[in-house]
Amino acid sequence: MARAFLVVMDSVGIGGAPDSSTFFNGDLPDLGANTLAHIAQACAAGQAEEGRSGPLNLPNLERLGLGAAMRLASAVPFPGLDGTPQGRWGCAAEISRGKDTPSGHWELAGLPVPWDWCFFPDTQPAFPAELSAYVAQAAGCDRILGDCHAPGTAIIERLGAEHMQSGRPIVYTSADSVMQIAAHEETFGLECLLDLCQRIAPHLHAMKVGRVIARPFVGSAAEGFRRTTNRRDYAIQPPAPVLTNWVQEAGRQVHAIGKIGDIFSMTGIDTLKKGSDATLMQHLAQAIDKAEEGSLTFANFVEFDSLYGHRRDVAGYARALEWFDAELGKLLPLLRQGDMLLLTADHGNDPSWPGTDHTREQVPVLIAGCGTGCIGNCGFVDVAASVAAHLGVASQGPGRSFL
Repeated sequence: MARAFLVVMDSVGIGGAPDSSTFFNGDLPDLGANTLAHIAQACAAGQAEEGRSGPLNLPNLERLGLGAAMRLASAVPFPGLDGTPQGRWGCAAEISRGKDTPSGHWELAGLPVPWDWCFFPDTQPAFPAELSAYVAQAAGCDRILGDCHAPGTAIIERLGAEHMQSGRPIVYTSADSVMQIAAHEETFGLECLLDLCQRIAPHLHAMKVGRVIARPFVGSAAEGFRRTTNRRDYAIQPPAPVLTNWVQEAGRQVHAIGKIGDIFSMTGIDTLKKGSDATLMQHLAQAIDKAEEGSLTFANFVEFDSLYGHRRDVAGYARALEWFDAELGKLLPLLRQGDMLLLTADHGNDPSWPGTDHTREQVPVLIAGCGTGCIGNCGFVDVAASVAAHLGVASQGPGRSFL
C-alpha cells in the first residue's frame, strides 16, 4: 500500500504570484519578490559568503525540478540550477487572502480559508485598548509591553529587561493575523506563558485572529536574550475536514512533524514529533523507515522562515537550503516502492525584500516516487487532492489531482 510524505519547506517561495501587487510589506507591494531566485542571485554574485561560499548548491532539489519550477513560476533565471528534472515538478498558487502559515497550510491540505482574517494595524498601539486590557488582566498585571508590530528577536532585546523586572508580558504582532506573546522561561515561567496563550486564544479566534503564539526566551540583559524551541502556536481549528481528516477517516495513520500539530490544532493527527529542524530531519528519516503502509506523514521545516527569512539573512537562508538539500539526498534512497515524497512551501519570505514579513509568492511542487515530468501550474488545493489520490483516499476539497 502506498505511503505519502508531505514536506513543507516553510517560506521557500519561487516568485510569480499573480496577485502579488495586492500584498504589501509596509508601503511596498510584493510584486517582484522571489525568495529562491534572489538568494541564488546573491550567492552567484558572492554576496552570501557567511558560513558558506559560491553559487547556491542544491543538487537534489534541482534533480527533482526546482530550477524548472522556478522558471515556470516567474521566468527568472536561477543561477546554477538548470539541469534536467528527474521527478515530477510544477508550481502552485494560493487563492486564500493571506500570506501566512495557517492560510498556506490549510489550503495545501485542501481547504481555502473561508473568511477574512483579522489583522492589526502597523501603529502603536497596534491592539484595541479593550483587547490589551483583556490580555493584561489574564496575565495578572496592570498592562502589557510592546503593543506594536515588531520582529521577535528585536523586541525581546528592547523590552526583555523591563519584562523581567515588571512581570508584564511582551505582546506584539506582524503583517500576519497573529498575536505573539514573549516571556522569560524562568522569571515569568514557561507553563505560565503557555497557560496564558491557551486561555486567551478562544477570544482571539472569535475575532478571526489566526494564531496566538507563545514565544518563550531565556538570557539576561547582560548576556543577551535568545528565543527557545518551546514555541507553541494556538491556531484556529479548520472549520471543515482537511487532508489529515480524510486520511484518518479512511482508517489510516497520520503523523505530524514540526508545527503541523499546532497549525491544525491536532485535528486528524495521530502522532506528533517536534524540535529543531535538525531534530525534525531525524524524525522524518525515522518516519520513512517505519511509517505504516497507507499512512501520511506531514512535516514542516520552519527555520528557513523563522531564523533567516524574517531576519533578512540571505547567507543564513542559503546555508539552511544547502543543509536541507544534503539531508534530502540521504532520505531519497530510503523511500520504498510506491512511496510519494512531495516537497512544497506555504508562502515566501524573500530575505532581500524590504520589511520583515512574508512575501506573496508561488511555491514549488516537487515529487519523488511518482515518475517524471511537468505538472504545470496548479493550486495549493491540488496538493491535497494529489496526496489523497496517491493514498487511495477520497478527496473532500475543491482540488484536482495532478498525478
